[in-house]
Amino acid sequence: MVMKAGILSCLGACLAGLSSPAWAEQALTDVTFGTNWLAQAEHGGYYQALADGTYEKYGLKVTIVPGGPRANNRMLMTVGKLDFYMGGSLIQAFSAVEKNIPTVVVAAHFQKEPQVLLSHPGQGLDGFESLKTSNDILLSKDGFATFYQWMKAEYGFKDEQVKPFGFTPAPFIANPRAVQQGYATAEPLTIEKAGGFKPNVFLLADYGFSTYSTTVETRRELIEKNPDLVQRFVDASTIGWYNYLYGDNTKANALIKRDNPEMTDELIAYSVAKMKEYGIVDSGDTAKLGIGAMTDARMKDFFDKMVKAGLFKADLDYRRSYTLQFVNKGVGLDLKPRP
Repeated sequence: MVMKAGILSCLGACLAGLSSPAWAEQALTDVTFGTNWLAQAEHGGYYQALADGTYEKYGLKVTIVPGGPRANNRMLMTVGKLDFYMGGSLIQAFSAVEKNIPTVVVAAHFQKEPQVLLSHPGQGLDGFESLKTSNDILLSKDGFATFYQWMKAEYGFKDEQVKPFGFTPAPFIANPRAVQQGYATAEPLTIEKAGGFKPNVFLLADYGFSTYSTTVETRRELIEKNPDLVQRFVDASTIGWYNYLYGDNTKANALIKRDNPEMTDELIAYSVAKMKEYGIVDSGDTAKLGIGAMTDARMKDFFDKMVKAGLFKADLDYRRSYTLQFVNKGVGLDLKPRP
């Protein structure tokens, strides 16, 4: 009986080893992830995976390196100082191909870019097409060079309508005929508190600006040499997003406020609510493929629009900017509450 029990014990241990991922028995792998701005709820999934131990469960010791006005985390990732980078729109990814920079998008945690245009209610600017009647569209240089070029090609907006945006809502609030760029997850609240009115909000994604956003990018070299590491980071981050949106995100929010002391509980709660309301993270293809989903058809659709807008030449091999190798596996779908 003793011998039989020993055999069974050994067999059980062997089976347990076979059923556990190899990385679960190894020391944690150091990983650095650079964001593209100061810590905020829009980075919540990554902070959640850090706060609740998901990264550790996947064998990763992750350090989040916040971005900001004086940071260049994209460059640090490109030269190998960071392992992963949180990208913005696909325009940056296509541009990397154009410049022969060997970076690749491996996941898209925002199905919709939160970019919006805002207008005053009751001023004849209550529909997206009516915004063409404003001669005071306040845009940053980057906004003018990117999504506004699409607006011109797709809807007939004109260069002469644009005025410089100084990243303060005061000129917009003072001018009832003004239109201002912003993020659905932040600026509407800021304007409501400062101006005493709720602005009209036009999410560009809902009018055809079909880019993915809050992407995960890395170097092609890392994909080729260590695809398992890339897969683990993508999967753990995706689970982080499910838990951040649908679970207890208290600890993640504490880390966000640690890295960005100016962040408030009110803005975090507002941002999370708007991400859910607009389907920024979880909508469309994610219903079946899981958060982080990407498709060839969606990539082609956005690239074709950017070609029409004059941002890229039609013969650019944009397919080099991304890979579907690490997404569309349904990871984390079981964590989403059922209706």
